[in-house]
Amino acid sequence: MPESKSPDLTAQRCAELDELAARLGHPFADLGLLNRALAHRSWCAEHPGQRSNERLEFLGDAVLGMLIAGMVFQRYDDFPEGKLSDLRKGVVNADSLADVARQIGLGPFVLLGRGETAAGGRHKTSILADAMEAIIGAVYVDGGIDPARALVEREFGGPLDSIMARLGTLDHKTVLQELVVRRFRDAPAYQVSESGPDHSKHFVAIVYLDAKPYGSGTGRTKKAAEQAAAAETVAMLTTSAGGDA
Repeated sequence: MPESKSPDLTAQRCAELDELAARLGHPFADLGLLNRALAHRSWCAEHPGQRSNERLEFLGDAVLGMLIAGMVFQRYDDFPEGKLSDLRKGVVNADSLADVARQIGLGPFVLLGRGETAAGGRHKTSILADAMEAIIGAVYVDGGIDPARALVEREFGGPLDSIMARLGTLDHKTVLQELVVRRFRDAPAYQVSESGPDHSKHFVAIVYLDAKPYGSGTGRTKKAAEQAAAAETVAMLTTSAGGDA
């Protein structure tokens, strides 16, 4: 398979990759795949002829999404589609991927160009998340679905449990904020109007996402109205497009 062919690696780099493979729990048949998963485009720009991790990242994203979907489907058999989607997307995102990468200690292994290295690229969420996805893709190409599943279940099972615990306790505005980050350009905006005398105020709140009105809610306080509007918006997003929020 073309993706499995790579340039010769130095003895030092092989030792580094063996160390990382041990952390990942997968003994690579081809360390070149793991090396490619760590090759950021900034490094490739300084090393003509080398291929970046972007193709493996594409594959890893699909593999991770499928495996996490399977995990939430099996673990939570009484959840509706919208809530399953929330759980999956709570894990399959840059922040979660980067957190796992940091726990593994991935940063020092990533191949970066001089400028990106100087800019602190080994700590950047986007670079770590992309490399983590590429590693999942590399494990899949190297060993198939079983080792990829083992890696995902070991490294992402904890974040999934944490998100599950939080879903029942977060307030509606926080839940909405987390949904919006994954789907819209801007944060939720609340337009609140009030009526009635000072001793008996009545508030109406409307949520706007990308300048379009979504849910609305009422309450005796501004906060209560916003919470009600956020709850309605969350319900709209998790039931629209087949639970694709």
